[in-house]
Amino acid sequence: MKWLIDVAGQFHDDENGAAMVEYSILIGIIAAASIVAVIAIGGWVGSQFTGLCANLNTKGLSSTGGAGGTC
Repeated sequence: MKWLIDVAGQFHDDENGAAMVEYSILIGIIAAASIVAVIAIGGWVGSQFTGLCANLNTKGLSSTGGAGGTC
């Protein structure tokens, strides 16, 4: 019976599992924030290139050499 009490006491004092869960949650939050940042920056960069292409087309400076070309 003393052995069972000792084992139960070890489980009560052991905090490795709780720390691992906390680190896992922290890694998940960092990963989600990174994915959101990459998606947001990608959208912004895409809109910048679209705007640049539109400006080049209106000024007749497109990559095809004439007005109304596509980038």
